[in-house]
Amino acid sequence: MKKVIYHLPTCSTCQRLLKEWNTEGAELRDIRNQPISENEIDEMADLAGSYEALFSRRAMKYRSMGLNEMELSESDYRKYILQEDTFLKRPVVIVGNEIFVGSAKKDVAKAAEALK
Repeated sequence: MKKVIYHLPTCSTCQRLLKEWNTEGAELRDIRNQPISENEIDEMADLAGSYEALFSRRAMKYRSMGLNEMELSESDYRKYILQEDTFLKRPVVIVGNEIFVGSAKKDVAKAAEALK
């Protein structure tokens, strides 16, 4: 079964969760050193239901680029995630055909259970 965890090594939340979770047998993908491909982001969006579900509005560049003032489309979300790794809501965990996005408590707990 495919297990992939997309993360940024500089993200303190990702660091904490990687220590808490059972990552044995999972591929750990540092998205800074190994950027997400177009196929991978499309697969994630299919599993998550949209590109917007994968997009982080907490990224520092979200406001500095004025994106908070714009109405973004699905293709915009896709473009910005591919352009700038910090726009991916992290971590993203894929186990089989399930995806868990971000660090909300319920998603973290579900990801931990799926990784067991």
